[in-house]
Amino acid sequence: MFGPSEGYANKKSVAEIDKQLKKLQQEVKEAKEQQVKAASRNQEAQHYKNKTNMNLQYVLGQVDMVKGKMKDISGKIADTEKSLNQTAVQLDEAEARIASREKVLESRVRLMYTDGAVSYLDVLLSSNSFTDFLDRADSLKLIVDQDQDLLVQHKVDKQLVIDKKQELEGKYAQAKQLYTDLEEQRSLLKEKEKDKQELIAYYDKEIQDSDDISEEQNAKLVELASQRSNLEKEKDKLKAEEAARKAAAAKAEAARREAEAKKKAAKAAASTSSTAYAGGDGPLLRPVGAARISSPYGYRTHPVTGEVGKLHTGTDFAVAQGTSIHAADSGTVLVAEWWNGYGNCVIIDHGGGMWTLYGHIRDGGIKVKAGDHVSRGQVIAESGSTGRSTGPHLHFEVRIDGKPVNPMPYL
Repeated sequence: MFGPSEGYANKKSVAEIDKQLKKLQQEVKEAKEQQVKAASRNQEAQHYKNKTNMNLQYVLGQVDMVKGKMKDISGKIADTEKSLNQTAVQLDEAEARIASREKVLESRVRLMYTDGAVSYLDVLLSSNSFTDFLDRADSLKLIVDQDQDLLVQHKVDKQLVIDKKQELEGKYAQAKQLYTDLEEQRSLLKEKEKDKQELIAYYDKEIQDSDDISEEQNAKLVELASQRSNLEKEKDKLKAEEAARKAAAAKAEAARREAEAKKKAAKAAASTSSTAYAGGDGPLLRPVGAARISSPYGYRTHPVTGEVGKLHTGTDFAVAQGTSIHAADSGTVLVAEWWNGYGNCVIIDHGGGMWTLYGHIRDGGIKVKAGDHVSRGQVIAESGSTGRSTGPHLHFEVRIDGKPVNPMPYL
């Protein structure tokens, strides 16, 4: 995506370089706008994810409520099944009584059919004495009463059978509806759990996508800063050459312009030296002295996002809000402004492909601006907690050819 600018090997005019610088500035502006949008998406997705997790408590309450309903329904089903069993027993007993009486009635009918219809009056008139008459009358009354009672009980049991069958049908329908209600509650639980998982997965993807965009734009900003630095150097070189040509045309000004060109050349050589460092085990000065290291360079669980295995691209020094931050070495300021998750940030180009980065500077704490030349140990900013930060500290990076490396061997 980012190749070297065309024409580095060929001569260009200052106007052409200014045009390229203007184009780069527009790209920087667009990249930062993309970062702002990505940060907004990330924040919005995180908000709704948190809200979804909060709603989980409500869902769990609904789960408990549905479980309670399921328990009540299960109890009603058990009671209904018990009542069905009792009704079935009563129905069986009534049907058994009906079957027994029907046998008695059938035997009575067969007897009447084989012996013929015997008149109750004939039985009485065939009595041998008055006592025999009374005995026969009592016997006939007992038979009639038994027949009448048998018919009444037979009628009652038949109606009982009809009622119990209707009761059974109603209770079977009730049990069927209870089982249907139970299944509906189970389906409701599954649906709510599925919705919750889908929402959380969606917002997790939104957060990951916005982080990817932010990282991509961050890399783009680094590359644009490098291109801008190269163009500024070429522009300065062209201006020096133009000044030399003008000096050659005016003999009176030649000596002064030549001395000025030498002075500029010496300054440029000093700023591009990658080996002229001294002091300590490494070439760079510690930016906040002997402050405690709260988080070293390397892979870790991100303290803000919770992302596991995230590369921490620098070293964090635990310092109080407003602590003076010193330039690790002399160089030219490339960036002195808000920079994505770093918050307020300063980047210094020390030449030879080496940059140092100072992040999370407090609001109003930047003491330099882009294009300034700073000296080793110069106060360039004050520590803070801007950007993606959990508290006041200095995030310090060393970058070689734009890529972050472990800063400790360089300090």
